[in-house]
Amino acid sequence: MGQLLALTRIIDAILGFIARTGAIAGLLLVLVVVFDVVTRKMGVNKEALFGFNSTQFQESEYWLHTFLFTMVIGYAYTQQAHVRIDLFRDHLRTKAKHFIEFLGCLLFLIPFSSIMIYYNTRYVIASFYEGEVSASVIGLTHIWLHKAMLPVMFVLLLLAALSQFIKALAGLTGNLPEHMTANTLGEDQ
Repeated sequence: MGQLLALTRIIDAILGFIARTGAIAGLLLVLVVVFDVVTRKMGVNKEALFGFNSTQFQESEYWLHTFLFTMVIGYAYTQQAHVRIDLFRDHLRTKAKHFIEFLGCLLFLIPFSSIMIYYNTRYVIASFYEGEVSASVIGLTHIWLHKAMLPVMFVLLLLAALSQFIKALAGLTGNLPEHMTANTLGEDQ
């Protein structure tokens, strides 16, 4: 079990690094939105400045939002930053909470993420081969790059699910160190 827990620490570190890298998209998103709004209100020609028109700037905003969300989702799951409906779970013993986490990962999150990786990868490949571009004539090209964030998101979510699955298994068997319990079950286990 020690080696599996070491693996979870590696996965969590990788997800943390990816999330910090993805957070840069948040900063870029704020800068692009502010630039877009200010230049639109002041009547500045954006194309003269950067070669992008207003439509392309607006589309880049949702590309950056997608990139931000994609890159932080796995880390957020390992840090218990996701929404839980804890009407019953809060009143259970720690072992029961580990069991729920274990079953949730095994029966729902791992299979769902795997299925989504498969189908979304096909979706991206089809977009690539079709040479899909924006619905707007003056929009961004290479839409497959934007769509490629879907399978990436589910790969990161699958990694997070595997990490949580191992931690929940360790918790069930009594091998989970106390300091890892909060990130497995939430702060108020």
